[in-house]
Amino acid sequence: MRATVRNAAAALLLAAAALLVPAGPASAAPGATLLSDTVLDPSALYFVSYDGLVNNDSFQQDAILTYSGYQYTAWYTSTRNAVVARRALTGNTAWQKVVLPHQLSVDDSHNVISLGISPQDGRLHVAMDTHNTTVFYVKSEAGLVSQASSRDWTAARFGAVQRTFDGVDLGGMSYPQFVVTPEGRLQFSYRTGGSGNGVNELAEYDAGTWRKLGAWSSATGSWTGPNGVVSTTRNMYLHGLTYDRGGRLHASFTWREGNAAVLCNSGGLTNHETGYVYSDDRGRTWRNGAGTQVGTTGGTRVGIGSPGLVADPLDPNHGLMNQESQAADSTGTPHVVISYVPGRFTQCVSNYAQQRAQYGRTFHLVRGANGAWAKREVPVAPGSTQRTKIVFDSADNAYLIMPRARIVSASKAGGWTDWTLVFDRPGMNAFGEVNVDTSRIATDGVLSVQYQQASTGTTPSPIRVADIRLG
Repeated sequence: MRATVRNAAAALLLAAAALLVPAGPASAAPGATLLSDTVLDPSALYFVSYDGLVNNDSFQQDAILTYSGYQYTAWYTSTRNAVVARRALTGNTAWQKVVLPHQLSVDDSHNVISLGISPQDGRLHVAMDTHNTTVFYVKSEAGLVSQASSRDWTAARFGAVQRTFDGVDLGGMSYPQFVVTPEGRLQFSYRTGGSGNGVNELAEYDAGTWRKLGAWSSATGSWTGPNGVVSTTRNMYLHGLTYDRGGRLHASFTWREGNAAVLCNSGGLTNHETGYVYSDDRGRTWRNGAGTQVGTTGGTRVGIGSPGLVADPLDPNHGLMNQESQAADSTGTPHVVISYVPGRFTQCVSNYAQQRAQYGRTFHLVRGANGAWAKREVPVAPGSTQRTKIVFDSADNAYLIMPRARIVSASKAGGWTDWTLVFDRPGMNAFGEVNVDTSRIATDGVLSVQYQQASTGTTPSPIRVADIRLG
C-alpha cells in the first residue's frame, strides 16, 4: 500500500457505509463476546510503513496459531528483537517468551514474522525479516510443540538462524507463508521478484527435509487496460492458501500490473480482477473453477492468459486491495473478501489512500454449487485503507475481522446476507490491520485476535491478544 492514512482521520469516515444489497434481519447474525485481553509486550516495536505495522500485517500466515493445546505467536520488541511466545489454553497460563538471536534489519512493514508447525515432527518454524531479500529462518527441535507440556520454552530449544531452509536456497523473497497439508507436510509459499513483476513459488517440508517445488504463477503476458495501454509484466497477489476438509487447496488472488500507464490516473493502484484456482494434488497442478488444468508448479504457470480464472471482474481504476482474505467453510466452499472503491463514488481513483479510506467498501464473494460466484457488499464500511480477515465458526457462520478489530458477522442460515456489526470496542485502540488465529476456533469456538495499539511516530506501544467468544 502507499501513503499512510492516520487511524484517527480514517475513523471519522466510518459512518459513510452504503448498501449494494439489503441486509437480512440483524437478529439472525451470530454475536461476538470479549472474554479476555492480555498484554504480550507493553513496549513492542512501532513504526508505520506502507500504511501498516511490521507486527500486524494481514498477509502473515500465521502470526498467531494453536496446536495441541498451546497457542503460539511472534512479534518484534522495541529493541527490534524477534520473539516467539506460547501459552497453554487451559489453566489461565501466562505467556512464555523466547527471544530469538535476530533483530529486524530494516524499517519495512513487509518484513513480518510468520509461523508454521510441522505435525510430522512437532517443530515450530519461523520465517522473518524479508522483502525481496533472503529470508531469516529458524526452526525448533523436534517434538517441541507436540510435547509442549514437557519441554522447557527456552532459546536452547531452537536452532541457529539460517539464510536458507536447511541448505535449500530459495533466493530473495517476499510474503513468507506456511500451510499444512492434510497428511501433515508443511508447505511454504513465497513470492520471488517484485511488485508488478514477480511469481509465486512453493517449497515443502516432508520427513524432516525441505525441497523446492518451484514457481506456479507467471509474471509475463500482455494485458490491455481500459485505456488501451498494454502491460507485459505483473504479479499475482494471493488472498491466502487454504486447505479445506476434503484436502482441496484453494487460492484466490488479484493481479497487479507492472505498467502504471494502464491507470486512468497515476494516483491509483494497478490491481485488477479477483481470480481463483484450486489444486487437488497438494499444489502440484492448478485448475480453474471449471476443473480445467491451467498450471503446473515447476512447469507451465498460471498466467494472465489462462482461461476461466476470473471470479469477479474489475478494472484497475478502483483501488482494489491485494492480499485481503479467504476461507473455506465445512463443505469446502471457498469464500473471499475483497475491498475497493465502487463505481457509484468514482470510476477513476486519483488519490488511492484518501479515496479508499473515504469510499472503500468491503465485499463478500462465495462460489455457488454451479461454479458461479455471488458478490454482496457488506453494509459496514472499513473506513480505512487496510484489510479485513474472514473466519468461520463450527456452524459455518462467517465473521469479518475488519480494521481496528471491529467484527461483522453473517449467518449460514441467512445465506451470509445478514451482515451485522457485532463487535466494536474503540477503547482497544487497535491500529488498523490485526492478526487472527483461525486454528483455535475449531478447538473451542474462541477467536484470538493479535493486535498492536496505535501510537505516534516510532514510540513503542503494547501488543496484545484479545480472546472473543463467537456465536
